[in-house]
Amino acid sequence: MSDALKIAYSPCPNDTFVFHAWAHGKVPGAPALDVTFADIDITNGMAERGEFDILKVSYAVLPWVLEEYALLPCGGALGRGCGPLVLTKEPGEAKDLAGRTVAVPSERSTAYLLFRLWAAEEVPGGVGEVKVLPFDEIMPAVRDGRVDAGLVIHEARFTYQNYGLGCLADMGEHWERTTGLPIPLGAIIAKRSLGAERLRELAVAARESVRMAWDDTEASRAYVLEHAQEMDPAVADQHIGLYVNEFTADLGENGYAAVRGLLTRAAAEGLVPPLGRDALSFG
Repeated sequence: MSDALKIAYSPCPNDTFVFHAWAHGKVPGAPALDVTFADIDITNGMAERGEFDILKVSYAVLPWVLEEYALLPCGGALGRGCGPLVLTKEPGEAKDLAGRTVAVPSERSTAYLLFRLWAAEEVPGGVGEVKVLPFDEIMPAVRDGRVDAGLVIHEARFTYQNYGLGCLADMGEHWERTTGLPIPLGAIIAKRSLGAERLRELAVAARESVRMAWDDTEASRAYVLEHAQEMDPAVADQHIGLYVNEFTADLGENGYAAVRGLLTRAAAEGLVPPLGRDALSFG
């Protein structure tokens, strides 16, 4: 695998579904991949340190890494009705979070960025302590009263009721209502040092891998479930259905507008560095 490109993406069903064909050498003409699995808070750090040729990262981390990495126009996760949720044990309202402790999966995640933008409008005086926990520990922490609320992502949308929790607010719903744009979640980036021609090849390979996954949804099933951390197959299917969509095949005008909108708003609030004019350009 010495000539293979080093790639890191999460073991979540949407990533394994998207990359199955490419990772297994089934995409004609695509470069070989040496795959590492890591949760997105880990890959965000990898990107900031310049590790790996290709990475799945949070859109929120782009302002820190776009000098070294280019955003690929496909392979990532945007969508509608798929945003992070704020969960609590007791029913309440947004204002009840004032001064309270909230668990989040990463301070450099898109989920946290969306949460900060929401809280700035909806929680007078702001929340209290923010505690970073691995995303699979957040719901138990809320259930057990170790934190007052939790910001959850991924398949937690489908399973939080199993923990006796309720949804206080939907960050994606707030984003879509206030912007009309899809929700930017995870991006695929590749090192600019690979060169323009190789970057275009990677975009073609990612897009073809997505199309092959759609053309034969059963081909990736064993790979998806092997890495889905004992997830129920029906939940894995829901996960893929929600996060793999037309924006995965091509960001398109609305996708780029969503990414630019999120990072511009966040920069205006002082949450991320401002983007350069051509920072999102590809090719």
